[in-house]
Amino acid sequence: MRECRLDAVLLDGAALRRADLRDVEIDGGSWANAATAEAVLRRVRFRNTRLTGAVFANATLDDVVFEDCRLDLASFRFAKLARVRFERCRLDDADLYEAGFESAAFSDCSLVNASLAGVTFVDAELRGCDVTAVGNPERLRGVRMPWADIVEAAAVLASALEIQVVD
Repeated sequence: MRECRLDAVLLDGAALRRADLRDVEIDGGSWANAATAEAVLRRVRFRNTRLTGAVFANATLDDVVFEDCRLDLASFRFAKLARVRFERCRLDDADLYEAGFESAAFSDCSLVNASLAGVTFVDAELRGCDVTAVGNPERLRGVRMPWADIVEAAAVLASALEIQVVD
């Protein structure tokens, strides 16, 4: 798909393996459980889209924006994400195993119970994000966060450093 706009399109469970989307706007609709493994997304904007359980495994995402999207239980295993922004998204229980984030930003997102095993962050920022019970919090090494967010995530970060909290 090139240079198009998708409004309220339902692609639940669609087989989109190796899909190639460039200069696409997706507004509303649902891509729940869509299989987009090995897809290439360049200059794509998802807005108010349900992507619960979507699979972006081994995908390449460049200059992609997710705004107000549900990405809970989504998989980005081994995906390469450059200049990707997540704004007000729910990534609860997301599988980010071995994903590479470069120049990525997460703003006001929920990453509750997300798995960060093997994730790499280069020039990444988390702002106003809930990282409660995130798996492998040590993988947040090197991200930028406002001081207030660091204080809010103190228990998770202490756990990553194996600091024992005493009463």
